[in-house]
Amino acid sequence: MTSGTLQDATPQILLDNHIEPFLNHLRAAGYAEHTVRKKRTVAGAFARWAARKRIAAVDLNDGHIAAFIARSPRRRKAHMKFERGAMQRFFQYLCSTAGVQGPPVQQDVSAVGGLLRRYEDYLRKDRGLAENSVLVYVPFIRDFLAAHSTETGCMAEDAFATLTIRDFLLAQTARRSEEYTRLLATSLRSFLRFLFLHGELPQNLSTSVPMVRRYRQTVPPAFLLPEEVERVLTATDRLTSTGRRDHAILLLLARLGLRAGEIVALGLDDIRWRAGEIIVRGKGRMLDLLPLLSDIGEALAAYIHEDRGVSSSRRVFLRTLAPHTGLAGPAAVGHIVRRALARAGIRRSGRGAAHLFRHGLATKMIRDGACMAEISEVLRHRSQMTTAIYTQVSFEALRTVAQPWPGKGGAR
Repeated sequence: MTSGTLQDATPQILLDNHIEPFLNHLRAAGYAEHTVRKKRTVAGAFARWAARKRIAAVDLNDGHIAAFIARSPRRRKAHMKFERGAMQRFFQYLCSTAGVQGPPVQQDVSAVGGLLRRYEDYLRKDRGLAENSVLVYVPFIRDFLAAHSTETGCMAEDAFATLTIRDFLLAQTARRSEEYTRLLATSLRSFLRFLFLHGELPQNLSTSVPMVRRYRQTVPPAFLLPEEVERVLTATDRLTSTGRRDHAILLLLARLGLRAGEIVALGLDDIRWRAGEIIVRGKGRMLDLLPLLSDIGEALAAYIHEDRGVSSSRRVFLRTLAPHTGLAGPAAVGHIVRRALARAGIRRSGRGAAHLFRHGLATKMIRDGACMAEISEVLRHRSQMTTAIYTQVSFEALRTVAQPWPGKGGAR
């Protein structure tokens, strides 16, 4: 349809013309045909509703989507939830192809907002922090800036006085956990160091933030025994595409001790088949080369050639449900691990299911006689102090040096 006829067309015709291309877009993203048909029903109903309201495609906004979903509140919640998901994806498609204006992005143009954005850039680009770390630091600093800014969006004169910083820390940490206090103090020191390095402050006030003592872990970390690891790997059903994907992920966790986030970030270009190496994108944007072990290589090749399918994503591991993009994050790997543990009949409490394999690998190495430096190199720890927690799990080695408890009168 040419631009000259857009003004004369009815709103329903305009939306109808976008439905089939939208459905083809869903098919290309890997949606099953029965799901596409259900979404066609929702898009068609919305086109008819928009025609009655005289709303053209180019005039749509997210308020129209909400009104369409709420048009009949007596419908089942499950159906409304499906309609909402279908319409959100249809609206995103229209925003990218039909000139529909998406929801406005709120820009904070104040001096405080600009300072916060520069600090975020500093964390990502200069410090190379992982996104999860940025999401921890920034809210603390946002609260600090909000508490010490004026109505005009500028910082108060005494915002960066030593006493102001101390009072804010004390007020925010009253009746809060030790970990919350530690993270707040770390964030404040990072922010004040940034201000000094970028000439916003004449002196480095990061030293004015008191340190929060953190006692090192005294409880041995939870881990999987070698026989439990093999039981988990054996219990994974490799006759299905999902099972083959999960098996490759579990091998990377068990044999190389990768972190969940490193598995999510693994790209097709990170596998060097001829050299027999894998590039691992670790914490702080560190790049490490690890050996592509034979069983890992076979599992990866089977998944990529038989099950991964075509996708615009360059991530190795994709979602099994449409859209076939990369895994959402480390939590997705944790979910895969918990399902695998349940299949193998293994119960472990607490968070960090994926780390059970990493702890298990370190424990096996130390019981096989590996030194701390070797374990630190395999797990890619920046400090051997981090590796030291695994000395607590070598109970057999401790028994060889423990002296017998003396009996009565000094007799053994």
